[in-house]
Amino acid sequence: MGWYEAWGRGYGLDDEPLRMTRIGSASTGDLHETVRVCKQREAGDEITPVPEESLARSVFASLGGVVEIGAVNFTGTWKLADVSVDGFLAGRRQELGRLMDGIQEVCRFGAPGMAIADELGYLREHEVTPEFLLLWSAGLTGVPEPLEELAEPRVVRRMCRMGADLQLTQFLQALITAAICAEVEERTAAVHIAEILGIASELVDPSGRNSPESAFRMWRVAQLPGILHPYSEAPESGRAAFRAYDLELERALAPDI
Repeated sequence: MGWYEAWGRGYGLDDEPLRMTRIGSASTGDLHETVRVCKQREAGDEITPVPEESLARSVFASLGGVVEIGAVNFTGTWKLADVSVDGFLAGRRQELGRLMDGIQEVCRFGAPGMAIADELGYLREHEVTPEFLLLWSAGLTGVPEPLEELAEPRVVRRMCRMGADLQLTQFLQALITAAICAEVEERTAAVHIAEILGIASELVDPSGRNSPESAFRMWRVAQLPGILHPYSEAPESGRAAFRAYDLELERALAPDI
């Protein structure tokens, strides 16, 4: 059994639309939609915008992964019975508020888009399950037999470490994709994104293991090569937009690399 199938069955989400309602839409699909919009702009065709709901789901799904992993790391025991999302966020509401304000500024989401965060439910008390930690870490640990071993602290801690790296990277990709769709000026957006990443990095692991710079560097090698590859479907305007964000984020986060 593959990890995605094991996750879906373990959580009772065998139906694909139901999965997407719970976790948000895949950022890969949003990237394809962004490519489409860029092609329409270059051709001078009428532009069909990427649905705000789709962009918002990608942003807030990854943020959900950040919060769940952070809540588990906060226990220090990596025992899921010790996790309280409300307890974790209780002393971080001000930071979370700044993060949400930053998302709205960068992505230009209206009230319906911002409401997706509440719909997904990650920012209020809920059970954090090993199946979702498996999802957030993309199944890199593999699926143990028996499946109950996923809840063992040593496995949970590994999933949290890998999931923190992956979700920060996907969170950054979702933010940049939404900003490009909203035609936000790159330098202005990069300043806000740097602050957002700083808060998200502290949320996902207060130990300092993750940082905005490391998230940016992981994003650069995980996402940009496929977009900028000579045979990529991305039009020149799309490539230029991602290059511009890479440059401005480097100036903001990693000027010495």
